[in-house]
Formats: sequence, C-alpha cells, structure tokens
Amino acid sequence: MSRGKSRDAIGWVQAHGGAGATSLAEVLGGVDLGARWPEPARGEPGRIMLVGRTSARGLRSVSRALGALEEGRAPQGLDLLGVVLVADTPGRLPLGLLNRIRVLRSVTHVHRVPWIPAWRLDRRPRSLPRQLTTLAQLLGGQEQHEGAGS
Repeated sequence: MSRGKSRDAIGWVQAHGGAGATSLAEVLGGVDLGARWPEPARGEPGRIMLVGRTSARGLRSVSRALGALEEGRAPQGLDLLGVVLVADTPGRLPLGLLNRIRVLRSVTHVHRVPWIPAWRLDRRPRSLPRQLTTLAQLLGGQEQHEGAGS
C-alpha cells in the first residue's frame, strides 16, 4: 500500500508474534505494522486495531499493549478501534480465558475471529467466516475484501 493511502487505512498492530495481523491485513486490507505503534505524524495510519491470539499468553500481551496506550507510551494521535482476538486453536475457550476476554471487553471493543485452518497452511480462506465479514463492514472495508475468496 502506498504511503499516501496509509494515513486513511487501518493499521494492524500485533500484541505478540504470530497474532494474525499479517493475515488480517491481507484479507481485510490496511497496513500490517508488526509489533510497533504507527506514527501518524509520518503518514502512517492513526486508526489501529490491536491483534492477539486467544491463548493466555496472547491475552496477557493484549492487556500489556492496552496498558501502554492508556499510560501514553504510544505516539500521540492514535485511534484504537478495538481488539481482534484470533482463535489460537479450534473449539471452545476455557472459562478462565473467557473471563479475561470479558475484562478486555470492559475496556474496548473486542472482535473474535474463529480458527481458520487455511491460515495455518499460509493460504487464503476460500470464504470468509461471518466474523471477518462483520469486522470488514465495521471497519468500512467492504470493498477491500470482495476478492478475498478468489
């Protein structure tokens, strides 16, 4: 994505390695920023989504990143749109992890993405799960994901 478009794009910030930010950027559009905060003053996206896995370690990393934002340890001008939690495995989450997600929901919007087997094989999903389609609509990115199933 060109620098000129970056400012208006969504920036995907991973709370930890392997969070799924790259996959989300590929499917929904936007800028994969890795594990760093963007710098809007340099033309990078100010609207960000924080991405983490639903594992205990992933949820702790998301909490730490939210704390950094709250404490002002991130560049000025960031607009956190929410947190995207990508399933770390198929199936239901244990109660302890669900409780941690409830705490996160008390602080910001949380969007959960189910386990997507194609991502494990570094492939694009044939069709987007409902949760990703809903997230794309919320982000105003409908036009960005239309070709995702091709």
